[in-house]
Amino acid sequence: MTTQIELNKAVPDFQAQATSQKDILLSACKGYNIVLYFYPKDNTPGCTAESQDFRDLYEQFRKLDTCIFGISRDSLESHEKFKEKYNLPFELISDSNEELCKMFDIIKLKNMYGREVLGIERTTLLIDKNGILRHKWEKVKVNGHAHAVLSAIEEL
Repeated sequence: MTTQIELNKAVPDFQAQATSQKDILLSACKGYNIVLYFYPKDNTPGCTAESQDFRDLYEQFRKLDTCIFGISRDSLESHEKFKEKYNLPFELISDSNEELCKMFDIIKLKNMYGREVLGIERTTLLIDKNGILRHKWEKVKVNGHAHAVLSAIEEL
């Protein structure tokens, strides 16, 4: 059963495995804004462009006390290679069991080469310094998206 996490409500604590052999605990990030961007697959054109956009704005996010985490169903091994290849300064979370995808209702029915498949719908979440979900961007179009997220944080 999927628990719908609503805007302007607290996000339940979670723990997840990430690159650099880190375990990410949401409650340990209190006092920081959190950007969780869910993407379908490492090393695909849209996902690479999105990750590079967040990378290129990383210092501006840091100045606003914001942590960024990319999330997909790829393995940690795949994430480590992706992170290194594109010099990503933030951690990538492996959600191979789809726990976070289900928690945030990210898995959607998609049309892939004429077949319907369940996959990650490109989605970004903004959690404020108190653990409250402030924004949820669904069906994200990559171009300009990282800038839109940065602008939303500036308005918090």
